[in-house]
Amino acid sequence: MEFLIVLAVLALVVIVVGGPLRDAHRRQPRQEPAAIHTVAELEAAREAKYREIRDADLDHRTGKLSDADYEAIDQSLRAEAIEIMHALDRAQAEAQPGGR
Repeated sequence: MEFLIVLAVLALVVIVVGGPLRDAHRRQPRQEPAAIHTVAELEAAREAKYREIRDADLDHRTGKLSDADYEAIDQSLRAEAIEIMHALDRAQAEAQPGGR
């Protein structure tokens, strides 16, 4: 009989202590795989754009690009990089818990 009382008290303790943990787990929003995938794609695009900017700068310094060509290419690449970074910021905000 004492064993059943101890078992019942133990079960009650587990339920009381575990309840908030289960509720917190259910309420925590999960990151959507699409949002995570989008962030990874945008980070890769950002790095590729940075590489393009560095390559254009190197081509300009080595004389492969004229000043006028470099200015046009650099301005275009930097504008594209800014667009990618804004999209990345939005995607990261959506991927964060509670980001929507």
